[in-house]
Amino acid sequence: MIRENRLYDELKIGDTASVKRVCTANDLYIFAHASGNLNPIHLPSSEGAVRQEPVAPSMWVGALVSAVLGNLLPGPGTLYRSQSFRFVGRVHVGDELTVTVTVREKATDARVILDTTITGRGGAVVAEGVAEVTAPPVKVHCDDDEVPEILVERHRHFDRMIAACDGIPALVTAVVAPEDDSSLGGALLAAKHNLIRPILVGSATAIAATAKAIGADLAGIEIVDVAGDDAAAARAVELVRAGKAGALMKGHLHTDVLLHHVVKHDGGLRTNRRLSHVFVMDVPGLDHVLIVSDAAINIAPDLETKVDITQSAIDVALALGIDVPKVGVLSAVETVNPKMQSTLDAAALAKMSERGQIKGGIVDGPLAMDNAVDVSAAKTKGITSLVAGHADILIVPNIEAGNMLAKELTFIAHAEAAGLALGATVPIILTSRADGDKARLASCAIAALFQAWRAGGVPRMHIDVDDGM
Repeated sequence: MIRENRLYDELKIGDTASVKRVCTANDLYIFAHASGNLNPIHLPSSEGAVRQEPVAPSMWVGALVSAVLGNLLPGPGTLYRSQSFRFVGRVHVGDELTVTVTVREKATDARVILDTTITGRGGAVVAEGVAEVTAPPVKVHCDDDEVPEILVERHRHFDRMIAACDGIPALVTAVVAPEDDSSLGGALLAAKHNLIRPILVGSATAIAATAKAIGADLAGIEIVDVAGDDAAAARAVELVRAGKAGALMKGHLHTDVLLHHVVKHDGGLRTNRRLSHVFVMDVPGLDHVLIVSDAAINIAPDLETKVDITQSAIDVALALGIDVPKVGVLSAVETVNPKMQSTLDAAALAKMSERGQIKGGIVDGPLAMDNAVDVSAAKTKGITSLVAGHADILIVPNIEAGNMLAKELTFIAHAEAAGLALGATVPIILTSRADGDKARLASCAIAALFQAWRAGGVPRMHIDVDDGM
């Protein structure tokens, strides 16, 4: 769009211009960074916020006037001399604001006085004042300049999952060997948020020592005293089989030790589905969660195993409120190549989905990573598909690809990753020592939502596209 400014001689008393702007949560975060104003009343998710609905900082509201002055009236080349404000209302996330400037007076030395008004809900005035500017000295015609995009690093999808667990009874969870700071602290944090009711299975002495080291209170929490990781894993599985726990949570032990007891034929938690792992990833800037499978359990899955991997991933997506999950089966290329087994498996999975052998989602493949998640890339390759560019789930060809993809999203794209193993009689919460509090809480929340969905067949939440939050 070409913008043209107005010189002093071209301005008339009564000339006016307006813009509309919706206040978003991102605006508040960006202003906090730019200004250094960390008042919790202005931060949507601040722990210390004194009110639930954040109030936009008044100076952010006032700053919107500069957009009209600098872009429209008088336009490019305008310089502020002074600005007064009277703030008579408050602005909240979601409010649409109308910002208006009107020429009141033309003074000497190219000075222009303008009335400035900002209205919000129902047309009510939230701010009004007077601006004094120096009008542009020369005529300017310019395109709208592109500025670098800003990515706000926050994980709103996980926030919604955790909030969706309100009203669900805490999931009784056998926590295996919670004998280090992160595993015990994560379990207790999830208990504090009423996501799980932990049964701590491991060395009572080691658990007590860890609790003392982190300043945690174990009053009221059941502890099953078992020495050794192998014995703790076996006992936790027994608790599930006896109906005393509805989930398992990995503590300070190797995943293989825990899963050995889960998958054993005699006394394990096997079902007719192969055990597999899903990462549910909250990627900043992405308007939906991204599910990656399998990045942790199956090393080189064959087609039969990939069917189970795909079905379990779809089930998780359904439990999280994705109505019809779109599944992209990844390979290095998007065409079937008889020399690349991953492309053959992908094509077979897509056809099996069409024939109802995989249920609940739409499966397409092979797809390369770019055209699975980016609409422009899919169009460039001429791919016509309901999945291409819109994948909610990515099925990787092997554990190396999945592990690298998940860690690239975590450490380069700043995603949070919640981990869950499925295919047993109960979900298994798999967390890492590198996980932050948000990832640990989300893993527990997903397990609780998954169990609630399995019990009732209806998701406790619904995931929408980006709403500016």
